[in-house]
Amino acid sequence: MSEGLISVVIVNYNGEKFLPDCLSSLCCQTILPSEVVVIDNASSDRSRELVRESYPEVKLIPNKENEFFCRGGNIGFAATSAPFVLLLNNDAFLEPNYLEEALAPMQRDDRIGSVTGKIMRTDRETIDTAGQELSRSRKPLDRGYGLEDDGRYDEEEEVFGCGGVAPLLRRAMLEDVALEGQIFDEDFVQYYEDLDLMWRARNLGWKAWYTPRAIAFHHRGGVGQSEPAAKSWVRKYALANLPIELQGHVLKNRYAVMVKNDRLGSWLLDFPWIFFYELKVLSYLLLMRPRLIPRYLRGLGFIKTAKRKRRLLKQMARQRGINRYGGRHKIVRSEG
Repeated sequence: MSEGLISVVIVNYNGEKFLPDCLSSLCCQTILPSEVVVIDNASSDRSRELVRESYPEVKLIPNKENEFFCRGGNIGFAATSAPFVLLLNNDAFLEPNYLEEALAPMQRDDRIGSVTGKIMRTDRETIDTAGQELSRSRKPLDRGYGLEDDGRYDEEEEVFGCGGVAPLLRRAMLEDVALEGQIFDEDFVQYYEDLDLMWRARNLGWKAWYTPRAIAFHHRGGVGQSEPAAKSWVRKYALANLPIELQGHVLKNRYAVMVKNDRLGSWLLDFPWIFFYELKVLSYLLLMRPRLIPRYLRGLGFIKTAKRKRRLLKQMARQRGINRYGGRHKIVRSEG
């Protein structure tokens, strides 16, 4: 297999601690990437100096302000040209054959639009994610999350989506499902954008694939924009550890991704699970973040924008001969 097939995009925010492992793992791949682009979202650490001084072959795009993940990712996609794009978290690093193994399924089947490998924690014993499924409450679930790697995820198979740690993406798929010129929906700002992309792609006829032979390692929560929750008993909930403005995006994006991509019949069938999850969200708002309630209510206005985008997606589906947009795709029966 020839080199020059894969571009790498890394959206970075204060990732100085992890970038050396991340970037160095790209230099020893059995298939070398044709280009590596780091989008720096106005980091306050020495991320930019590190890239310039230690990795001069890497293209650095320094944003003047934090554009967050959706806009940052789109900038990266536009700055690259290879037929495949690895979107790599700055706190992840790859085994030397990751790109080769992730590329293999795509070369066998041109309807596979995204591939993820087996993403391990850095203890090399615990699974971080083996692809994503969709729960009945409409949360994305990482398969194998936090479980010992005991062989249960050692078979290739189709999955609902590939998550955002180290997905290899087919550019033809990204261009095919782009909406109003955007691959990631920039109205999302950050969070749920990977679920939106994967669900949109499935609805438009693309497949997501998991291969255990491509192995990467992830410092789960190593880099981000979290602020520890004030009360220790809520720290285990990821939402509680985010700045309040990002919590608002998580909440509105959850509804938007359903409005854009779900089918009404499937949504009604799973309404009890969805309703129970909403009760937990409302309890959190009332008990822990009452000042977030006005932002939450304003965010519901985003549903109108999501409805407009759904109409556009349905038009795109009809143009591809798909008569029913949205629906149930490998929805997990439990929240486990």
